[in-house]
Order: sequence, then structure tokens, then C-alpha cells
Amino acid sequence: AGSGSGSEGGGQGPRAITSQEPRTVEKVGRNDPCPCGSGKKYK
Repeated sequence: AGSGSGSEGGGQGPRAITSQEPRTVEKVGRNDPCPCGSGKKYK
């Protein structure tokens, strides 16, 4: 976050973000239910 590398996931690349985060990630908080439908908390 703010390091300038562009990847917060540990350097797996931008495709890791696309596969993990749904399109509605913008309005999902860290402790909100995951919008993917799993019901788990979104982290």
C-alpha cells in the first residue's frame, strides 16, 4: 500500500487481483461479507 510496486498481494502480479476481487470490490469493506456469494468475510 503506497510502496509504489503496484502489487499488495506479495508480488503475484495484477492477475492475482483480478482472480480474487469481484467487480463490486469498491463498496465492500474489510469485514463485510464477500460479494462472491461465499458468505465469508472479505479481506
